[in-house]
Amino acid sequence: MAGIVLLLGALLGGPLAQAAPTHIHASLLAEGPARPGQSVTMAVLMEPEPGWHGYWSNPGDAGLPLSLEWTLPSGARAGALQFPVPRTLMLQGLMNHVYEQAYAVLVPVTVPADARPGASLPVSAKARWLACTEQICVPEETLLMGTISVSGASDTRQAPDTRFTGWRAALPAPLDRPGHFAATPRGLSLAIPFPASASLHDPHFFVSGQGLVDYAAPQTFRRTGDWLIVDLAAPKQPLLAEHPQSLSGVLSLGPGAGGLAVVATPGAVPQGGTAIETGATVTFSWGTLALAVLGALVGGLILNVMPCVFPILSLKAMALARGNSRHARAEGLAYAAGVILACIALGTALLALRAGGTQVGWAFQLQNPGVVALLMLLAVAITANLAGLFDLPGLSLARSGKSVGTLGGAFGTGLLAAFVATPCTGPFMAAAMGVALVLPPVAGLAVFAALGLGLALPFLLIGFVPPLRRLLPRPGPWMERFRKIMAVPMGLTALALVWLAWRQGGWGLAGSAVTLSLILIAALWLGRRRRARGHAVRGWLAPLVLALCAAALFWTPYLAHRPDAEAGALPGARPFSQAALDRARASGHPVFLYFTADWCLSCKVNERLAIDTDATAAAFAKAHVQVLTGDWTRADPAITAFLTAQGAAGVPLYLWYAPGAAQPQTLPQVLTPQTLPTLAQKAAQDS
Repeated sequence: MAGIVLLLGALLGGPLAQAAPTHIHASLLAEGPARPGQSVTMAVLMEPEPGWHGYWSNPGDAGLPLSLEWTLPSGARAGALQFPVPRTLMLQGLMNHVYEQAYAVLVPVTVPADARPGASLPVSAKARWLACTEQICVPEETLLMGTISVSGASDTRQAPDTRFTGWRAALPAPLDRPGHFAATPRGLSLAIPFPASASLHDPHFFVSGQGLVDYAAPQTFRRTGDWLIVDLAAPKQPLLAEHPQSLSGVLSLGPGAGGLAVVATPGAVPQGGTAIETGATVTFSWGTLALAVLGALVGGLILNVMPCVFPILSLKAMALARGNSRHARAEGLAYAAGVILACIALGTALLALRAGGTQVGWAFQLQNPGVVALLMLLAVAITANLAGLFDLPGLSLARSGKSVGTLGGAFGTGLLAAFVATPCTGPFMAAAMGVALVLPPVAGLAVFAALGLGLALPFLLIGFVPPLRRLLPRPGPWMERFRKIMAVPMGLTALALVWLAWRQGGWGLAGSAVTLSLILIAALWLGRRRRARGHAVRGWLAPLVLALCAAALFWTPYLAHRPDAEAGALPGARPFSQAALDRARASGHPVFLYFTADWCLSCKVNERLAIDTDATAAAFAKAHVQVLTGDWTRADPAITAFLTAQGAAGVPLYLWYAPGAAQPQTLPQVLTPQTLPTLAQKAAQDS
């Protein structure tokens, strides 16, 4: 759009722009009197209307910066334009370097040496710029008029103009040392002198020269000592045949934090370092969103085969087959609403925590010992229900031949199914969740909603498609036996949560959670017996259940302790840290880095079948592969930041660093027994 408008502006010329009112008001101001032969700072104050923006000296993929044609007194000279630190604006896949609020471009003007003290020198400049919204761009121009007062040597110095003080503060501060840059297979790597003790949040590097980098590509930042390393992607259509001899630009230190003017020359760039998470978002497009939604939908469907969800889904389907088909659509919608709402709620919490600076990722709730204890209570209660100790609405089949499920029970069942089914990422889902975390919030929540829809889709189809219900087995006594059989996988889920609680918080957490679970089962069983005898139980049972859940969520974490980080089972495996990864890569041997968690089912399957095997260990030993393991069972900000830098929202994540490679190879999330031995054998042959 911007390019089309610029072309029309060039064809039609300036009169059209002059005739229309400007959307960015420009004015020319002088800082104060200047002595003959000295300089005074002039400011071109640009004030955009709401919704409009102007451009930096390098506008990015589209746009035009401010340009000035000066008319000055004889002997006067105007210096280079000094722009404040810009911000990024991504529109339709194009990266723009813009100003959306009022800003001032400063220009030093030298007063003629023969200027007479007390005189007022008229100055003017024909200013041209491009004013844009997110939908339209308009070339604008105006004639700026101003005066410079000439002072004498004996004139009293005036107080500084506070407006110019603020405008100078918005300029990037020059560095006292040059940086270095080097070409990489991906583009350019830039080393900027930056003290290790200085804080940095959400940086971005604005390159002054055009055609050197891909502005819209994500920038990666890492720190090593007193250097900040920026990796910049090469442009898709390079304008230069050779690498530049110098590189300059502005390092933005984050919103409201100012910036640094950087000049770099060719030189060595340090390797490794600690990755820095940035607030950059992926290039938004409807195609990107559609692919993420599709991946989340398929990933949600796959979650239905997990042992903690399949019993719930199966029992709800059997309930419809047993004579409740009249309400099938209503129950399907209620169940789907519960699932989707739970996924949106988890996504909202995740995005809000990340926006607040907390390093969390997908399944962050399972890194909280209290949440693990609460889930254990729920899993134990569902197991006991399926075994026939008592009946939970929505998860039982009455012997009278009708489902005891209600719309409220179906909705609650959907909430529960989504909550216990989302500890891991899997095929299709992993990339979708990674994109969701860096999309704009509304688009990200659409991906989370698609995940919920995929999880709810089987039961939703059974409710709305009668032929599918007719394919279900006929009701009969076998359904009660099937219910008890379904207690087995749910019981295994409960045992897995006991093991997870032990791994996460030791016997203090596991033992307290088991004790609370036994009290809950006893209370529910007693409540069932008393209700069968005609006694009211709601007055004491509901408060007791709520108290047990609150104790699991808020009391058990105080009994937990954090065991030391463990390495993987492969010989020589070490716990992950950025320093350990740097040392492993510097060894000149291949590096296998994998991230796992005790609550991640797909992680454990891969470890059992493909990682912790004799064949993998033998192949790794022959190729001298360095193995690092990142255990994400408990919250770990360093691991979360590293996952985010790799575009991953959760685990598993498997990375293979070949010797000398600039970037790792991301392996599939489903490993075969031959995946790792094959890589190791190839590395041994290449060495």
